[in-house]
Amino acid sequence: MKLYHHPLSGHAHRARLFVSLLGIPHELVEVDLRTGAHKTPEFFALNPFGQVPVLDDDGTVVSDSNAILVYLATKLGRTDWLPADAKGAAAVQRWLSVAAGEIAYGPAAARLITVFGAKYDPEDVIGRAHVLLKRLEAHLADRDWLVGARPTIADVALYSYLASAPEGNVDLSPYPRVNAFLRRIEALPGFVPFAKTPVGLSPAA
Repeated sequence: MKLYHHPLSGHAHRARLFVSLLGIPHELVEVDLRTGAHKTPEFFALNPFGQVPVLDDDGTVVSDSNAILVYLATKLGRTDWLPADAKGAAAVQRWLSVAAGEIAYGPAAARLITVFGAKYDPEDVIGRAHVLLKRLEAHLADRDWLVGARPTIADVALYSYLASAPEGNVDLSPYPRVNAFLRRIEALPGFVPFAKTPVGLSPAA
């Protein structure tokens, strides 16, 4: 199994984190985004959208980080990570949509400005991030995990860009429950950290 990734991509880390939490032997293949390796004909053959991550499971190619989470959990029958019942599956899917929406256009976009020089409006995307964080803080008032009594792929999907939000100048200090949630994920067996960059707020912020 090969996982094409870039160490500073939160989407790629999302997939790498889950592969590691599952304990699956895999080969990491770094795609150099800065030199345009994701825009070559060879990479477009793997993913026509030219994005990481991409999973190559012995010829079965899966692109999109959330799709990779679903693929691995389903293939391995890991209903602990992706519930098989309709209610549980729908609850997880709701948070996968948050990962693709509110996370992508909030904390992830804020980090893209500082790490990759993206041309977003900082005030707008940081504001979006805080709207999401307030909702998450409320959601975690009476629970440890986003769905049910144990971690699922919903938690994995949100982790990387929440943990790295300070790099995009998004202050996490007003959200103790969100911070505790991040620490719980980091304590899971097989956890691998997301690479840090020196931009944004200091760790003490």
